[in-house]
Amino acid sequence: MDTDQIDAYLARIGAARPARPDADRLRELQRAHLFAVPFENLSIHLNEPIQLDEESLLDKIVTRRRGGFCYELNGAFAALLTALGFPVAMLSGRVHGRGRFGPPFDHLGLRVELAEPWFVDVGYGAFSHHPLRLDVHAEQRNPGGVFQVETTGPGDIEVAKDGRVECRFESRPYELVDFIPTCWWHQSSPESHFTKTLTCSLPTETGRVTLSGDRLIKTATGERSEQILDGDADVLAAYRDHFGVILDRPPALPAPAAH
Repeated sequence: MDTDQIDAYLARIGAARPARPDADRLRELQRAHLFAVPFENLSIHLNEPIQLDEESLLDKIVTRRRGGFCYELNGAFAALLTALGFPVAMLSGRVHGRGRFGPPFDHLGLRVELAEPWFVDVGYGAFSHHPLRLDVHAEQRNPGGVFQVETTGPGDIEVAKDGRVECRFESRPYELVDFIPTCWWHQSSPESHFTKTLTCSLPTETGRVTLSGDRLIKTATGERSEQILDGDADVLAAYRDHFGVILDRPPALPAPAAH
């Protein structure tokens, strides 16, 4: 990533170039990224192939001002942090749900080695607003919830939110290319959560705003409201106004198969 690309990425998330790679600057960058770049799976429902290479991710997130899911968001953020001098490793994660962990490479998280080791994630959706200390096993509180990090088995890392385990990560580092097969599965398999759902979501100062199809969902200070939008024009306007995403047509879930 060259200087112009770094500056463009920082402008995209509304962050200043850090004077040095330290924990305070890491926290500022993570929060800025979360509040500027939406967690979304729109490409899957717009028939846009998801490419896991640095140039493609920068084009989508910075130039086209879109968002993405974990491989894209954490993959791009890792490139930015590395260019800014932060020592970053990509970790293979297994998401916990329905009483079990999913397969390896089901999620991509980041480990950043500063004076202390930190876990960073801008690609999980509703999750921690701040980096989490990997060497602290007590509760860590921030506006995203109450988090706890534990080391299990052969050095694996488990991250819990509000008392519920969310993910387990291998401690060994991987490259972005290692996540391509599972990324392909998530964008193409009828069994993938992402092919079955449609979402675009951002945190706000008081809660969260999410657009799922024609349903606009807002939470503010614990109160939830839901609005059904009236037609494609309103849906496209909601993508623009709430997420800064400009589309020429709304994404749509595939029609159910005929029986």
